[in-house]
Amino acid sequence: MNSLEDMQAFVRVVEAGSITKAAEQLNTVKSAISQRLNRVETRLGIQLLNRTTRTQSLTDAGRQYYQDCLRIIEEVSEAEARVQQTNRALAGPIHLAAPLSFGLKHLSKPLRQFNEIHPQVEFHIDFNDRQVDLVNEGFDLAIRIARLADSSLIAKKVTQIRLVMCASPKYLERYGTPKTPEDLYSGHQKLKYISSPDVWELQNSDGKKVSVRLPTVMTCNNGDFMRDVAIDGKGLVVIPDFVCYKAIKTGQLVPLLCEYQFDNVLNAYAVYPHNRHVSARVKKLINFLKASFGEQPYWTIPPDLS
Repeated sequence: MNSLEDMQAFVRVVEAGSITKAAEQLNTVKSAISQRLNRVETRLGIQLLNRTTRTQSLTDAGRQYYQDCLRIIEEVSEAEARVQQTNRALAGPIHLAAPLSFGLKHLSKPLRQFNEIHPQVEFHIDFNDRQVDLVNEGFDLAIRIARLADSSLIAKKVTQIRLVMCASPKYLERYGTPKTPEDLYSGHQKLKYISSPDVWELQNSDGKKVSVRLPTVMTCNNGDFMRDVAIDGKGLVVIPDFVCYKAIKTGQLVPLLCEYQFDNVLNAYAVYPHNRHVSARVKKLINFLKASFGEQPYWTIPPDLS
């Protein structure tokens, strides 16, 4: 009988929201998780979870036991990690979620390098633009490019990302190059990322804020596609610098209104649940990514091009 494994199974049941989901995440059968849970409750002589066919909730005792389990599991993991770091290589799985374009273009190389240094680390990667549920889907961490406001997650900044307004020379030849936010109203049209706001908020050198709402000619959920459509001259676009930096360097896209500020700093973060123990291999990966990209990553657009 392994009390620590029973604790780990109990914690996963709580975080996953059901025995079935916990079994899926632990790659085992539902009956095995049920047996562990029953064994813990029998040993303690108290009910930890109120369970029905559709829902579960922690009892008061279960809530306290859950917090104690988190602390104990973390202490054991930290003790093992300290030994691992001095006596053997990092090993084990890392379940990682990352945005599609950023993941394929910019995470591929550092993840391969990390794997070469730590060959016993096994990556399970989901490149997807949807926002995954880290707890319910069993991810160790996710890379998110956003302004984070979710207090249920711990976020570690990995590197800087900025949004850039740009258009192709062909588009600007047809519609004109805007010099001020007000110029955008002279017949311009935009391409829109599906989750971005309809209104662009800009601020001039005097601190005056200007709200700009332009006609939208296309909406999509992929930055690479939007960049290519902008290169074809279909509209103005506001996209991350890691997507458009090459097109700007080659002259396929021209940055616009660079002297005007708008809420364009997103940053890339490594995020994980606050109640999830972070393994030594995940901590190493986060630090490795931060060191690989740096505060000014290689996709930062130089001032002479903006």
